[in-house]
Amino acid sequence: MFRRRFWVCLVLTVPVVLASHLVADRLGLRWDVPGRSWVGTVLGSVVFWWGGWPFLVGAVREVRDRAPGMMLLVAMAITVAYTASLATSVGAFDLDFWWELAALVTIMLLGHWQEMKAIGQARGALAALAALLPDEAERVSADGGVEPVPVGALRVGDVVLVRPGGRVPADGCIVDGGAELDESMISGESRPVARATGDRVVAGTVATDSAIRVRVEALGDQTALAGIQRMVAQAQRSGGRAQLLADRFAAALFYVATGTAVLTVLVWTALGQPDEAVVRAVTVLVIACPHALGLAIPLVVALSTALAARSGILVKDRLALERMRTVGAVLFDKTGTLTRGEHAVTDVAAAGVERDEALRIAAGVESDSEHPLARAIVAAAGPAGPAPAAGFRSLPGRGVQATIDGTEYAVGGPALLRELGMSLPADLEAAIGQWSARGAAVLHLVRLPDAVLCAFALTDEVRPEARRAVDELRAEGVRTIAMITGDARPVAEAVAAELGFRPGVDEVFAEVLPADKDGRVAELQRRGLTVAMVGDGVNDAPALARADVGIAIGAGTDVAIESAGVVLASSDRAGWVRWCGCPGRRTARCGRTWPGRRATTWWRCRWRPGCWPGPEWR
Repeated sequence: MFRRRFWVCLVLTVPVVLASHLVADRLGLRWDVPGRSWVGTVLGSVVFWWGGWPFLVGAVREVRDRAPGMMLLVAMAITVAYTASLATSVGAFDLDFWWELAALVTIMLLGHWQEMKAIGQARGALAALAALLPDEAERVSADGGVEPVPVGALRVGDVVLVRPGGRVPADGCIVDGGAELDESMISGESRPVARATGDRVVAGTVATDSAIRVRVEALGDQTALAGIQRMVAQAQRSGGRAQLLADRFAAALFYVATGTAVLTVLVWTALGQPDEAVVRAVTVLVIACPHALGLAIPLVVALSTALAARSGILVKDRLALERMRTVGAVLFDKTGTLTRGEHAVTDVAAAGVERDEALRIAAGVESDSEHPLARAIVAAAGPAGPAPAAGFRSLPGRGVQATIDGTEYAVGGPALLRELGMSLPADLEAAIGQWSARGAAVLHLVRLPDAVLCAFALTDEVRPEARRAVDELRAEGVRTIAMITGDARPVAEAVAAELGFRPGVDEVFAEVLPADKDGRVAELQRRGLTVAMVGDGVNDAPALARADVGIAIGAGTDVAIESAGVVLASSDRAGWVRWCGCPGRRTARCGRTWPGRRATTWWRCRWRPGCWPGPEWR
């Protein structure tokens, strides 16, 4: 609305300004056009009533609420200017404010247009959360058949089928089957979690390896995802301390302006010049409008954010821009932010088989699995690739099984060994104990029926740039570096040690749920710290919105991006600490593009050393 009114009023303001005697005289222009004296009256009236209408309505609301603010100041100035100018046009007065009135309305529309853009971005976070739910679900009928239905048609008690790779459409309980679910979007847990019959599942999570049947127990506003939406909305509403200060300033300015106008009338009337009293009182009320603030602040923010964008940093919230210089604590999400969010094989312990051969066999067994840990095993096989396998079979909650060169092999975790009644060789047991102590996931390669050949340690790798980001933050004077994660404490402590966290100074919050993340940010704020939260997942959204400065990773989820005040175009977590020269535009200035394609969204930008002053697009 403000954008449309601004452009129309801008077109109308130009002739009003040019037709003004004051402006024309100053510019040395001579306009001998019939009806020139009525240009300001006609077009100025349109600008006042149509362009200024939002300010008039806002002023009435502020008066009704007994909370004078910016709208009342603007409405008072343009109303007084309009009344005085209209009286001048009919010969009852001699104070022409038409061009000032039109320019003032146009400038204030521009400022409020910029302000409304920031408010609209905040609302996008809630819409992005809702996008996690599938549009359709497969409902199981009483006779065992499956029919696709819209999610909105589900009712509590319905049973739905969730296929491998599909999202759970509603909160519920598994009534048939078992699978490992990727809950990282909700809980922050980096590794898939095994869920079996009787376990609860949450809407938005993904079944990774097997189909399950879920009885619906919560829909709509009762789901955990809706709870996160409410937390995001609450946190966004609570982040307006600077706005409260601005409102108080506007209220004080209203009383000062009104009092000064009254005092002006009294003084000039007492001096025997009532006509001059009216002229000067009107002038006071017109110039009291904070049009400079209304335009200067949005424009300064626009210029600052443009400079930041050229360094790959998108500043979405003007308050975040103000608070960046006062940050005293930086709280990092672990999964997907400090780490890659994907497991990789970091250690191998073999018994009776060569390391490379063990990896080749294990990769062959896992080659047909879609499980994230299986993909890590296949990737670790390297150039040799997985061994040819046949007879692949998934063992839900335990592992997978396949035949290679006529021999049966299985790959799985401790549950597989317990089911087979097998014990670990002594030389493997010591290594596995060390891996488990630092929180690594452990998989075993078993030659059926009774031989454990190898064990693999899989961890979520720490990003190489994460340590550099921590070091540079300390160099910038940040007092506290903290990490928050839904992972187990051994995992979190191992990552913290690798990043060089200082005991007693830096903090590690482990096994934290989304609501607790929000509370941890509030806890740091209660200590008097200005908190910057860095994250990339849905579970980070409430904390990103609650923090004084929310920083989302451009490669992260839409929800995190919408909830944050600052977004990094690159996955480089050190990018917001330093300015690197990547312009972050929609066109590749360096001329390098991904073969046959062009990025469609700016946050796909990745820069590399030597790619300056433009990004390399993928």
